[in-house]
Amino acid sequence: MRNIDKDLLALQEVRDLVSRAKSAQKIIEDFSQEDIDRIVSAMASEAIKASDWLAKLAAEETGVGVYEHKIIKNLFAAKAVYDYIKDMKTVGVINVDESKGIYEIAEPVGVIAALTPVTNPTSTAIFKALIALKARNAIVFSPHPRAVECTSKTVEILHKAAIRAGAPEGVLGCLTTVTIEAAQALMRHPDVKLILATGGADMVKAAYSAGKPAYGVGPGNVPAYIEASANVAEAVKNIVESKTFDNGTICSSEQAIICEHSNSAEVRACLEKMGGVFLRSDEIHRLEKYMFRSDGTLNPAVVGKSACYIAEAAGISVPKGTRVLVVPLDGVGKEYPLSKEKLSPVIAFYEVSNWQEACELCIKILETGGMGHTLCIHSQDKEVIMRFALKKPAFRILVNQPGVFGAIGGTSGLVPSLTLGCGTAGGNITSDNIGPRHLINIKRLSYPLRTLEELQSYLKAGLSGVEKHIDPETIRRIVEEVVRKLSK
Repeated sequence: MRNIDKDLLALQEVRDLVSRAKSAQKIIEDFSQEDIDRIVSAMASEAIKASDWLAKLAAEETGVGVYEHKIIKNLFAAKAVYDYIKDMKTVGVINVDESKGIYEIAEPVGVIAALTPVTNPTSTAIFKALIALKARNAIVFSPHPRAVECTSKTVEILHKAAIRAGAPEGVLGCLTTVTIEAAQALMRHPDVKLILATGGADMVKAAYSAGKPAYGVGPGNVPAYIEASANVAEAVKNIVESKTFDNGTICSSEQAIICEHSNSAEVRACLEKMGGVFLRSDEIHRLEKYMFRSDGTLNPAVVGKSACYIAEAAGISVPKGTRVLVVPLDGVGKEYPLSKEKLSPVIAFYEVSNWQEACELCIKILETGGMGHTLCIHSQDKEVIMRFALKKPAFRILVNQPGVFGAIGGTSGLVPSLTLGCGTAGGNITSDNIGPRHLINIKRLSYPLRTLEELQSYLKAGLSGVEKHIDPETIRRIVEEVVRKLSK
C-alpha cells in the first residue's frame, strides 16, 4: 500500500529544491569564467578529500561493489574529470572563427534534473555536479532509493564547498525522500530544463518520456574479442582487471570473451591463472536460474556481488579466491540469458574460427542489450582492428585496453566521463561521453560573408546549368525573389 504522507512529503521537497535551484540559476548565470572556475575547483578539492569516506558510505548503504574500488571511482570523478574541464571555456565567447565571421557564445541550459544509479552513487553525483556547475547550471539530484544517504551526503559536501567559494544557496540540491512519483515530478517540473539520467533502462525511458531534453544512456553488453595476433596474457589481464573492478558494476565492463580456436587453450589457461573458473553445463543452468528472473530481467541481488558470493547463492561450489565465473555458451539471445549484461563478475565465453565469425558474433551480442555502447578488441592486426571499427554498432571501440577504464577515458584519450551516450543505435540523443559542453546552449554572432549583390551572382552561377531550359527573364525573377526574401 502506498505511503500517502511520504509521497506528499517527497513532492513538496521537489518543489522546494527546484525553487531554490531556479533562484540560484538566475544568479550563477551572470558569473564570470573566473567565478565558475573557482567554484568548480573548490568542489573538486572537497570531493578528493571525501573520496574515501564517501566510498565507504556507498559500499555500506548499497551493499554493492568493492569499497576500495569506489574510492578510485570517486577520485576519477573528482580529479580526472576536473583536470579535463578546468581550462574549458564555458562563459561568454568560447570560440571564434574569423574566416566565417562567427563568434560562439555560451549560455547555460538552466536547472538540471540528475538521476543517479545504485551502482555508482557517489562518483556519478560528483561528476554531474562538476560538469553542471562548470556550465553555469544549478542541478537537483534524485538518487536511487537504495543510495539516498550516500548520494545526498555527496551533494551536501559539494554544495557547502560551492557556497564557500561564492556560489548561491540552492545551486546543488538532492532529494532525501525518494519515490517514483517524486522522480517523475522532478523530471516534469516546468522549471527543469534538461535531464541527465544514469541508471536502468526503465528510468532512462522515463527520462526521455518527460517532455524535456534528456541525456540518457543505454545498457552496456560489451564483447571483448581476443584476435589471433593478440598478446593473450595481456588481453586476459586487462579483461579480468576490468571485469572485477567494483564487481562489474560499470556499464563498460566486459560481458563476453570471444577467442579463436587457435588461441583458446592459451586464453583458458590465462583466465584460470587469474582466478577465472569455467562452469559446467549443469552449473550454468543453475546460475541462469539464479541470476535471471522468469521475465528475463536481472536479479538485483547479484549486482555488484563477488564471484564467490554469486556461486554460493546459486548452489555452485568454487575455490576460495575465485574472481570471475566464466560461462561457455553456444549462442546469444533470449535462450541464453547469460549472454546479456550481468553487472557482476560473471562473463560469457565463446570460441570462433576467425575474425569474420567473431565480427558477426560481436554484433549479435551488442544487439542483445548493448547497442551503441562499447566493444573491446585485443589484436596487433591494424586491418582487422579497422574493420571492426567501421562495421560494429558500438561508439567506443577500445583497442588493447580494459573496457571499464578505456570507455570512461581513464586509459584512453576519450573524454573523462561517467555518462556514456550510445547514440541512436542505443536510443540516445548522443554517442558522446557527456561533458560540460553538452550542458550549454551555443549562441552564434555572425558577421556577413558576402553582399546581396555577391549572393545574387552566386545564385546565378548555380542556375547556369539550366539556362538553356529556362528563359533569362524567368531566371532574373527567381534570383530577385530569393534575394528579396533574404533581405527581409
